[in-house]
Amino acid sequence: MRPSETTSVLSGYRVIELSSERCALAGKLLADMGAEVVVVEPPGGCTTRTWEPFAHDRPDKENGLHWWHYNTSKKSVVLDLDNEAEISKFRSLVLSADVVIEAEPLGRLDGLSADWKQLSRQNPELIWVSVTHHGRDGEDPPSTDLTLLAEGGPVWSCGYDDHVIPPVRGGGNQGFHTACHYAVPSILAALIWREGSGTGQLIDVSMLGSLNATTEFATLWWLNEGRQVERQTGRHAHPTPTEWTQIECADGRWFNTGVPPRTRDEFQALRDWIEELGLVENCSAYEILKLGDQFERIGILELDEDPLAAEVFQSGREAIEFLGQRLPAHELFIGLQERGMACGVVYTPEEMIHDPHFVERGFPHSIYYEHLDASYEHPGAPYRFMKTPWAAERAPYLGEHQALLDDLSS
Repeated sequence: MRPSETTSVLSGYRVIELSSERCALAGKLLADMGAEVVVVEPPGGCTTRTWEPFAHDRPDKENGLHWWHYNTSKKSVVLDLDNEAEISKFRSLVLSADVVIEAEPLGRLDGLSADWKQLSRQNPELIWVSVTHHGRDGEDPPSTDLTLLAEGGPVWSCGYDDHVIPPVRGGGNQGFHTACHYAVPSILAALIWREGSGTGQLIDVSMLGSLNATTEFATLWWLNEGRQVERQTGRHAHPTPTEWTQIECADGRWFNTGVPPRTRDEFQALRDWIEELGLVENCSAYEILKLGDQFERIGILELDEDPLAAEVFQSGREAIEFLGQRLPAHELFIGLQERGMACGVVYTPEEMIHDPHFVERGFPHSIYYEHLDASYEHPGAPYRFMKTPWAAERAPYLGEHQALLDDLSS
């Protein structure tokens, strides 16, 4: 199949996804971009349909919020892959597809003669994505999102300055998400490559490798200098402690000051703001901020070499903390952002999705569920296409699109 001239960027592509929490996000991202993503569920449905919480606290396979989130815009068919007649239907479904996404135990599909090496012979344009623990040529031990994050390394870098407190796991299925975020651009690249070559390819995603590649400095420090990074509150893990960045604002909200001013223009903008607020006489850092005019840019590596640069840099952070003691968090955030300085309010999920910027971009996305006769708010897309708008529809009911299998045999 090929993309048609409709409104979605991936319209015309068919993707077969074997239901699994490990690869569900990859299918969701493609489906919301317009691909026809057919999720293959086992008899009784994917286990994630039964996971709490449920809409209105009504346990039901069609009411699970986890299922709703990870399966927007998909279609559902039910197949028992341990049944020979139904595995034959699965093979036919794959032969009609552009992409397969699966996270099955190693060897399972091969034992059913329904793996990449068998089906790509019949469909040379097929792009096959395997999401496994170590990759297809490694081991595939039992694992969860938590154990993957711990083994891959990100957990070591997440937590607080007080190392009596254990490391903190990134929430929201971060481990599985990371693997999926490597899978999706790989699929898009393979589709583009296929346009010129006429052939598909196998994409082998290691969840462990994906996570280790996202440990920022941790792996690099260890491999290059044999040093390990240390966890820091709200800051990048680093072999040596860096300056505290969390402050409490006038309204009691917590705020991350991020990277303070480092350029001449940023120091000037911060001074101008202090002047506009009439707070010059109260700001002890103001006079040192003036020395920022001597620096085109202060690099992080210069702080240990140039005492004056270090003092000026620190004065920027002190000035931001001074403003935070007098301004509510959101006003401080807007003011610093307008002046080109990265920072952020510490939001709850509810506050974040209703942030005015997100609302203006249309990020909160309402989806209607007819069996409940109600619409529910979902997170939208983090990107916007000029010519091919993003859209999302409700997750499919169990076996809702079983007729697709009849179409293949007709």
